[in-house]
Amino acid sequence: MSSVFEDSVATFLAVIKQYLDDDSVSEVLVNGPDEIFIEKKGILERVDARFKDEQALQAAVRNIAQFVGKRIDEENPTLDARLPDGSRVAAVLPPCSRKGTTLSIRKFSKGTPTFVDLINKGSISKEAARFLDVCIYLAKNMIISGGTGSGKTTLLNVLGSRIPGNQRLLIIEDASELKIQTDHVVFFETKAPDAQGKGGVTIRDLMKSALRLRPDRIVVGEVRGPEALDLITAMNTGHGGSMGTTHANTPYDGLVRLETLAMMGDTQVPVAAIRRQIAAAIHMVVQIKRLNDGTRRVTHISEVIPEVDEHGKYMIRDVFLFIQRGKTSEGKIVGEMIPTGYIPSFMQEIEINRLPYPREKFTPPEWYLQLEKQNKVA
Repeated sequence: MSSVFEDSVATFLAVIKQYLDDDSVSEVLVNGPDEIFIEKKGILERVDARFKDEQALQAAVRNIAQFVGKRIDEENPTLDARLPDGSRVAAVLPPCSRKGTTLSIRKFSKGTPTFVDLINKGSISKEAARFLDVCIYLAKNMIISGGTGSGKTTLLNVLGSRIPGNQRLLIIEDASELKIQTDHVVFFETKAPDAQGKGGVTIRDLMKSALRLRPDRIVVGEVRGPEALDLITAMNTGHGGSMGTTHANTPYDGLVRLETLAMMGDTQVPVAAIRRQIAAAIHMVVQIKRLNDGTRRVTHISEVIPEVDEHGKYMIRDVFLFIQRGKTSEGKIVGEMIPTGYIPSFMQEIEINRLPYPREKFTPPEWYLQLEKQNKVA
């Protein structure tokens, strides 16, 4: 963070500075001058800090906006900005925010995460992580699906950093958050229009430029608009191993979300054609969730069958699943990620390339087979 902004924080955000400096705090949420929450290890807790009054809080928000070259006032009562260290700031002024100015600062995590970090945190099993590594090596197109704050960006950082260094990777984001570490990577970021509504550059604009710049793979930080159709088209036209994230609660919902976004533009492509394109383009969907104990876990690693059924619906097969088996007295969720027994359709590719991932890795544990039998009987 720049020294100029640090001085500004010390003056205008002194009330919450200790939480901004605390590495264990991932987010600071201000619901008016008298109500401040922080997130630690996925759990929200209220703190005693408070701003002097509404004017002091608004002064802090306006100072942030001014520093990042944006404006927030009665005519423009919302703010979405990125701080110099990469942290995301969102704010809404009264009267739109009825309890007073609402401010959220989602802190930018330090360091680059790895699969080892995710395994140590219990976010994913070792075998599931190795399988995703195989998918990356084989250039399988992936969508990471999950809710807000579920850890999609962190997981995308990990997966993107596993891309072979001899491939050219183009990353497109609305606001730069990804820290993918590889030998040949280019970062693109959208640009907001000026006060006259001119000069804006959208993700879709950058997608079109990216396709002319000889990418091997394309990563879209978050697919949230009609650029979904461009990403799907790129995946279907030789840019294998491309990735993106989307907001959805299940792997199936993630595909439906992409379908909806792809139809938001001025395209005249029939729904059935878009569904077939999505089924052909997306090989894997990785679902990640923030569970009610605050932990973030990969819950599904699913293969998309490259065709739709007779009803026009997507066909998805779970390769790995997170199964909850209980809860501790402290409220921590107990469970494990296991193979379901389904062998991916590209198993022959794994064997031809002599990747160290034999068929036995997909054998489910005995207790899961017994559970499946009980469910079928029921």
